[in-house]
Amino acid sequence: MSSGKRQKTEKELLLLSFFAGLVLAIAELIFSIFSHSQSVLMDAVYDATELIFIALILFLTPLFYKPVSEKHPFGFFQVESIFLIVKGFMLLAVSVSVTAGVIESLLSGGNPVDGLQIAMFQFFQAIVSIVIYTVMRKRNTALCSPTVDMEILGWKIDIAYSGGLAAAFLASRILDRTPLAFIAPYFDQIMAILIMLFMLPETVRMLWGAIKDVFLFPPEEETVSKIKEVCSAIMEESALDPVFFDITRTGRHIWVSIYFTTEKTTLSVSALKAINDNINQEVGNYFENCSCELILDS
Repeated sequence: MSSGKRQKTEKELLLLSFFAGLVLAIAELIFSIFSHSQSVLMDAVYDATELIFIALILFLTPLFYKPVSEKHPFGFFQVESIFLIVKGFMLLAVSVSVTAGVIESLLSGGNPVDGLQIAMFQFFQAIVSIVIYTVMRKRNTALCSPTVDMEILGWKIDIAYSGGLAAAFLASRILDRTPLAFIAPYFDQIMAILIMLFMLPETVRMLWGAIKDVFLFPPEEETVSKIKEVCSAIMEESALDPVFFDITRTGRHIWVSIYFTTEKTTLSVSALKAINDNINQEVGNYFENCSCELILDS
């Protein structure tokens, strides 16, 4: 797929995610006011925060497809990481703020809600999320975009906790006929807190990954090992000995500098270029946005 086509597909997927999220966020906000459900309000706040991020990233997507230059040696890939950091801190701040309100309500006597009503609403959300997730995943096969990957993960999480909440609120109706009936007024707040705890690890993981990219830390060990394996095999065939791999990632792009030695007394520029091109081609089969360069270790 050409760069222009990838850019167009990425923008279309982000627009799909934005408008689907907008519709759900409005529906959640209206329903949370109508039902007085704080778990649905927590969901609405998360979705609204996601919309702000998508709206900003839509304007920046063309920058991610601009070539590197002397003025921008790493392109604009780090901009994406910076926005992922902003998104992570926004989600954490919103989570803490809303959770504080939920805990206050929990300690002041709870908040009785209609469990069946909320269960049906969450079931509807799960169905919509499944449709959006399926469409985005099917069209994302030829892309290499951390932003789209994160959106797809977000819809996958929506499916899990919307379905989970629907089942939980249906089950909560049984509480009224058991010795645990006293929990019913607090069930909504408990589920809201569980939503926050469920989302927290993924938010922290995303935030830490973006921070590592901004500070030019190497990618995950699995990626590093695969790059070393592919590059070393090609270099050994050409009698080049890799000494050191400098592997960093900025946003969606991986940069690889391979320092090497050789027992050859002469090495032509054209031969070195051919080896370098072969490495880039082979690594590109595994990682689409990856640039490798060979550097003689003197």
